[in-house]
Amino acid sequence: MPTAASVLYPLCKHVLIGPALRRRISVTVIGRDNVPADGPVIVASNHLAEIDSLILPLAIRRRLSFLAKAEYFTGSGLRGRAARAFFAGTGQIPVDRSGGDHSALDAAERVLRSGRAWAIYPEGTRSPDGRLHRGHTGAMRVAARVPGTAVVPVAISGTRDVTPAGSRRVRRGAVTVHIGEPLSTDDILGREHDVRAATDDLMAAIRRLGDLPYVDEYARR
Repeated sequence: MPTAASVLYPLCKHVLIGPALRRRISVTVIGRDNVPADGPVIVASNHLAEIDSLILPLAIRRRLSFLAKAEYFTGSGLRGRAARAFFAGTGQIPVDRSGGDHSALDAAERVLRSGRAWAIYPEGTRSPDGRLHRGHTGAMRVAARVPGTAVVPVAISGTRDVTPAGSRRVRRGAVTVHIGEPLSTDDILGREHDVRAATDDLMAAIRRLGDLPYVDEYARR
């Protein structure tokens, strides 16, 4: 029997949201075939604007599960119920941004162990200045738990221009999604399973894809 996510995700992508976005935004995808067609995959991208989480599903054929703020699942009233239904129905993972909740990474591990694709922004939040910031280690910590996971670096550009900070309006414009070749979890983690070094290597791969300026500091939320 189809799950809510298996129905709502393609419905949003191909009918409810995707076509409307494509009418306003020209999305160029480089390296679409670099995402493995099956098996556990971590899609790790830089993060410039809220709309990134709508653009990535248009660029990548696999169904993606994202980490989403826990507040999206607890809102009240009509808007809160609608948000909860959308995020839960598309298979997104609630995360407590205070940092004290490990259930999100456990949920991400379950996504990978089931052979699905998990999308994450290693910076942990949107870049405040357009530069790529130091990555948090969550992606590689989960990758270390699931042998055989492919880690795919992605660089997005243009989304800050089509959805400027503080505006809910989507402007006409162009966005590029550059998908890199998958990194082997075993290779990037090495024998020592050094998640900090592996995360730095992952961020370097994202930086090279997008020719992004980098700052070795965590982005402030």
